[in-house]
Amino acid sequence: MLHLIKLAVGVSSVEELAARQALRARTDPPLRHQTRVMPKRAEEITAGGSIYWVIGGFVQVRQRILAIRPDVWDDGSACCALELDPDLVPVEPRAVKPFQGWRYLEAGEAPRDRPRGLAESQAGFEAMPAEMRRELAALGLL
Repeated sequence: MLHLIKLAVGVSSVEELAARQALRARTDPPLRHQTRVMPKRAEEITAGGSIYWVIGGFVQVRQRILAIRPDVWDDGSACCALELDPDLVPVEPRAVKPFQGWRYLEAGEAPRDRPRGLAESQAGFEAMPAEMRRELAALGLL
């Protein structure tokens, strides 16, 4: 199994990514991310792989990639569609330096899913600013 890692350009929080994707899924289904380059290792990715989203300099969530297929941009030019499961799965935050496009991410190098624990169950957790949650998680306090 193989994954992809990608910067969520212009997105400041997981909540914003979720809102953008929900709108896209309603207005232009199926939920997909369009990218210029078709992954050469598509079969390995669609065998259970995910796209790991980098938001604010940290890998924060992942989504299963359900299919990879040719697609077209709004202007009619060719591109690739990564069809995504709408479920955003939180992962253990990991700092990532900026890069362009997407990169392959070997399964053994991928951040582990973050268990839902006591912090998430507390009143007001969702109201806590995302930056604060990231800093507390990096310190091992969440």
